[in-house]
Amino acid sequence: MYRAEERLRELEAIVAPYGSALVAFSGGVDSSLALAVATRALSSEKVVAVTSNNETYLPSELDLARGFASSLGVEHLVVNTRELDDPNYASNPTNRCYFCKSTLYSDLSRLADERGYACVVDGANKDDEGDYRPGRKAARELGVVSPLSLAGVGKAEVRELAKYLGLPSWDKPALACLSSRFPYGQEITPEKLAQVARAEEFLRAEGFRQVRVRHHGEIARLEVGPEEIERAFACRDRISAELKDAGFLYVALDLSGYASGSLNAALSRKGKKARKSLPVVS
Repeated sequence: MYRAEERLRELEAIVAPYGSALVAFSGGVDSSLALAVATRALSSEKVVAVTSNNETYLPSELDLARGFASSLGVEHLVVNTRELDDPNYASNPTNRCYFCKSTLYSDLSRLADERGYACVVDGANKDDEGDYRPGRKAARELGVVSPLSLAGVGKAEVRELAKYLGLPSWDKPALACLSSRFPYGQEITPEKLAQVARAEEFLRAEGFRQVRVRHHGEIARLEVGPEEIERAFACRDRISAELKDAGFLYVALDLSGYASGSLNAALSRKGKKARKSLPVVS
């Protein structure tokens, strides 16, 4: 208990000097902890939570975000940052997240200025710095404050602190934006996102906790937690029928199970091939 309080004070000390904050709030455990810390450090009157609600965001998540902000007594705003209007984003390059976060944080910075909030805070944690995260570059360029990362708080500790504070999302499975379901280079459209959203909402309603429906054109590649693979296979007829009704022609179950950033595997494979093709210099 003492260690948790000490870490929370460290986090609060990062946010407190700003006096007020606009928090980029998705409703996941990271941004929930960042919002809770900002509220503790500044009071609910000095904090606003802002959620970007667009085609890349699961509809069910918005109600959860609203409920949590309300429980803290924090004003909650919903904006639509229209990332798909940017062809640099919709074409889905390997640095897609840079364009998304650049748009998001630019809009939130303008909103913070208009409403008199001193900074924009996000929920990036220390572990995000070690993964392939082009969006972090946009955050740095636009001066976003990332207290979890600055304090060296990784994902495991995020969950520990969230549990200590009694946050309902403390054990919530990771949930990246729906654009992460598409292999790089495959164009992202509202119609494709709607397919993925429908499929994942169905699977969550069926009780699957960790779910990704990867969009490979006519093929839906389903990733669930390793402990849920057998149940997914047992429910294969119902799952297949629903996903085909959502617009997929084929439905595949990935036997490796869920893996965060699994589509980034293509990047490392391309890198290996490129290195092998280099001439040997003696």
